[in-house]
Amino acid sequence: MANCCSPKPQKPAISCCPTPQGEKVRPDYLLWGSGLIVAVSYGLYWLFGDNSVPQWLWVITSGTAQLLHEMWWGLLAAVVFVGLLERVPRELVMSVLGQGGSVRGVVRATGAGILLDLCNHGILMVGVKLYERGASLGQLMAFLIASPWNSLSLTIVMIALIGWQWTLLFILLSAVIGITTGIIFDRLVARGTLPANPNQVETTESVTFWPELKKLLKSAEVTPKSVSAVLKDGLRDSKMVFRWLLFGIVLAVLIRAFVPMDVYQTYFGPTLIGLFLTLSAATIIEVCSEGSTPIAADLLTRAAAPGNSFTFLMAGIATDYTEVMVLKDLAKSWKVALFLPLVTLPQVLVLGWMLNTLGT
Repeated sequence: MANCCSPKPQKPAISCCPTPQGEKVRPDYLLWGSGLIVAVSYGLYWLFGDNSVPQWLWVITSGTAQLLHEMWWGLLAAVVFVGLLERVPRELVMSVLGQGGSVRGVVRATGAGILLDLCNHGILMVGVKLYERGASLGQLMAFLIASPWNSLSLTIVMIALIGWQWTLLFILLSAVIGITTGIIFDRLVARGTLPANPNQVETTESVTFWPELKKLLKSAEVTPKSVSAVLKDGLRDSKMVFRWLLFGIVLAVLIRAFVPMDVYQTYFGPTLIGLFLTLSAATIIEVCSEGSTPIAADLLTRAAAPGNSFTFLMAGIATDYTEVMVLKDLAKSWKVALFLPLVTLPQVLVLGWMLNTLGT
């Protein structure tokens, strides 16, 4: 196994190598500042309740608590997945996803995203680790786009809220967008428009998934020390995501406190104006997949706008600034980050308009 201090091209996670002597480590003000605000808001929520603070402050504190309660399990699961992926050989990971830059590889990544039961921020941490393990840029995009609200738990919630027909149609269309976007990104990389993943490796036919997985499981030791190491590595490698996630929580609760939420139900009908207003709202408001699901269901059942519902779910993924900023840090390229909404939003709007037409 390679030494952890050997050169690794453009690895975004915190290095395991010691900081060179004399070099100062700059504090991550965004991470710690946002984390402090979130911690204080959560503490005030439990300390004072809703009767002892102004209404705007109650919205902030209760909103912070709600978001944390909704996403904690997904983030914890993601930390575990990321920590475990650190211990899985790169060749084994890529044998599941297939060869990067191929249509089959993009389809496999899309399927993996749909099946993995994590929220959008949790899936982002796993996606970052997959990219580090060699997934192509197209596979990463397909994985992220197809994943966030397609988990088993949220699928059940969506069926209960809007029915199985609309739910299955939404899942199918999100997979179409994921595959199409992944293929486009891989083509852009092949043309040199976007940078390739420096961690990408060629898959070898000699690596067979199930036999290698059985060997890996047999050699695994579950001890308090090993579990602690998995969690430690998962937290370390997820720091880049947490810094934007915490900032996203701060921004989301501020918007909730000072922007009326009932505009969703009043002005977002199945019209082109309503569709673009939904797109604008999904772009501005940062909510996790658990938070976006009931809002999207409300757009379908109360506003009678299935296309707006689908657009809110998908545009929230495509324009989520947490994903945009993490992709920028991961690929060391603003172009990669900005191509996410550039490629996906036209598809989302066209399908949203078609769904509104079908619904009426």
